[in-house]
Amino acid sequence: MIVALLPTQRLVDAVGPLDGVELVLWRGDGPPPRADEVDLVVPDYARGRAAMGQLGVLPRLRVVQLQTAGYDGVLELTPPGVLLANARGVHDDATAELALGLTIASLRGIDTAVREAGTWRQDTSRRSLADSRVAVLGYGAIGRAVAERMLACRAVVTGVASAARDDDLVGRVVTVDDVGWSAQHVVVVVLPLDDATRHVVDAPFLARLADGALVVNVGRGPLLDTDAVLAEVGRLRFALDVTDPEPLPSDHPLWTAPGVLVTPHIAGGTTAMLPRMADLVRDQLTRLRDGRALRNVIR
Repeated sequence: MIVALLPTQRLVDAVGPLDGVELVLWRGDGPPPRADEVDLVVPDYARGRAAMGQLGVLPRLRVVQLQTAGYDGVLELTPPGVLLANARGVHDDATAELALGLTIASLRGIDTAVREAGTWRQDTSRRSLADSRVAVLGYGAIGRAVAERMLACRAVVTGVASAARDDDLVGRVVTVDDVGWSAQHVVVVVLPLDDATRHVVDAPFLARLADGALVVNVGRGPLLDTDAVLAEVGRLRFALDVTDPEPLPSDHPLWTAPGVLVTPHIAGGTTAMLPRMADLVRDQLTRLRDGRALRNVIR
């Protein structure tokens, strides 16, 4: 019998009964139940690190299945010998939706209109996403989902990854050095965070962008150098679902900086998450029960 600890009753119900598998509710706010029998743990989406700190008391633990695509700061909390899998594919649609929404809101001045509620001021010079050049920095599963939506809006999309390759959607994925950054109207950042990508969008990177360009970050906050962002406020525009620091303090200058739109890390947390996460957990448990290789294994 496979024993799995899941963090919410909603996820337990959505995964449903599986032959040879027992689902046990554990929110991570107390000692793990059935400690000597647990094979797989799904930490809570928002408060998973508290649960991760208790995994050392589970002697039979084989798998930690994250509910996030990002896994920065989690590897070191995973006990030795335990597989760590992320939620690749679960958040693609929701994150791409928000990237598109932030892009349109910023380009078309929706954030400005909200701030100026009660003032009727038309600006007919705003850039349309149609015909705009959009670079997707981090062309993986989420990056491709972003590109699909940008293309549907008639944008000209460049996929950017660590290695060049052919692609059936954008034609050719290129590297950072192959992009004419000064010609891009929008840069959407969807990279994972690691030592190589921390502050990848720094002062020299931003200096290459043309006046009025928009940078959208739906990856991780530290992908952008916050000091460099603040130094470019007024020349460039920014739409940020993730920030550094996070949560963003109420008195932080990003909140009130002109041309900066901030949302509080909401990209993945939608109604689309539960059914996709349940499908992934169900598949992982079936694979574990049957002795087959798991998906999305990071380590």
